[in-house]
Amino acid sequence: MHNWTPSSWRNKPIKQVPEYEDTDHLSNVENTISTYPPLVFAGEARDLKDKLALASQGRAFLLQGGDCAESFVEHNPDNIRDIFRLFLQMSVVLIFATSLPVVKVGRIAGQFAKPRSSDTEVINGEELLSYRGDIINGIEFEENQRKPDPERLLKSYRQSAATVNLLRAFSQGGYADLERVHSWTLEFLNNSPIGEKYSYLAENITKSLGFMRACGVTPESVPQLRTTDLYTSHEALLLGYEEAMTRVDSITGDWYATSGHMVWIGDRTRDPDEAHVEYCRGIKNPIGIKCGPSLTSENLIRLIDILNPENEAGRITLIARFGYENVEKHLPNFIDIISKENKNVLWSCDPMHGNTIKSDSGFKTRPFEYIMNEVRSYMKIHKDKGTFPGGIHVEMTGKNVTECVGGAISIRDEDLSSRYHTHCDPRLNADQALELAFLVADELRSTL
Repeated sequence: MHNWTPSSWRNKPIKQVPEYEDTDHLSNVENTISTYPPLVFAGEARDLKDKLALASQGRAFLLQGGDCAESFVEHNPDNIRDIFRLFLQMSVVLIFATSLPVVKVGRIAGQFAKPRSSDTEVINGEELLSYRGDIINGIEFEENQRKPDPERLLKSYRQSAATVNLLRAFSQGGYADLERVHSWTLEFLNNSPIGEKYSYLAENITKSLGFMRACGVTPESVPQLRTTDLYTSHEALLLGYEEAMTRVDSITGDWYATSGHMVWIGDRTRDPDEAHVEYCRGIKNPIGIKCGPSLTSENLIRLIDILNPENEAGRITLIARFGYENVEKHLPNFIDIISKENKNVLWSCDPMHGNTIKSDSGFKTRPFEYIMNEVRSYMKIHKDKGTFPGGIHVEMTGKNVTECVGGAISIRDEDLSSRYHTHCDPRLNADQALELAFLVADELRSTL
């Protein structure tokens, strides 16, 4: 790659980066992290790229989801287990309906930094730096907490390492065994219509497994029935941390971000001439590009040419995030230009970020109806265009939160304050996420 190094981004203009008071301290921390073991391995990132290539060809489906922003205070094994269980539940819904393998990618083990629309915020007349994620500063509205602290990078690495370790144990240690399909149900879904719908599906899977076991096909003889893969991903926003985690693969000699299997470039940092694109063009991981209403067709093609000059399948995932009212206005044109230029991409729908509103009670929320409508429009447009709607990207949690209004067990505006726990943007709870999976399965089945 022409003139690229893990630090060449430092010579480019950059947005959404905090200013640290003690830059020597920051450099020392980054140098320390550069000596730490990788969180993921290059071979795993290549495996993910191969699976994403299948999804781009209509032979698999991408399910990407997790926290808006991971936090230090919510880091515990139960939370990790519950999001893993939710992935398993959503996956079996999609697989059973479509007969397609599901590629599971979490917004987890590294999703700590968040872009913000303003550098500062004002509460009761006091102006402080905006919260940018636990890897940078604290959410508490206090001056000393809002100062960017380099030590938080070290804590983020340690938390990511512990999370990856537990996810590997869940994935390969038998917890993902399909014969446990009933035990994956989250307790608060017991009295939900969606929970009942899942239980009915789980019963059918159990019957199918019983038939297969009678024929000699068991989890012991076919390991794929008892293990799974859950890959990690995050927005590559804090480039000093990403640079410290960028390593040469001993097999290929290529550079990889070992902070996660997949990284994406956000809506606010995707300028082709700026630092975040410069960094991502040199690593060999799968790359996501958030595509919002402000993106032009010309810049989209330019980004793809920079990030994927060899037009490699599985390298680029285009994450459409328009809002339910703007999908028809933007997505068809993007699909047309991608088809005309013969670019290999995987299309994914982010129905969350374009549908954020402020409720009457003052909470930032997302109406579940808007989310569902954007997914329906996304699916219909791809069906009309003859292209494959290869994935979905959602902010969700396995906890029984009240952050997005609506759903089968309807959360009302007045309910938001009861369990509003997010550190940044509102997430679907498990009931809403599972309901969305059933919708996606129905819509996807009609396109196959």
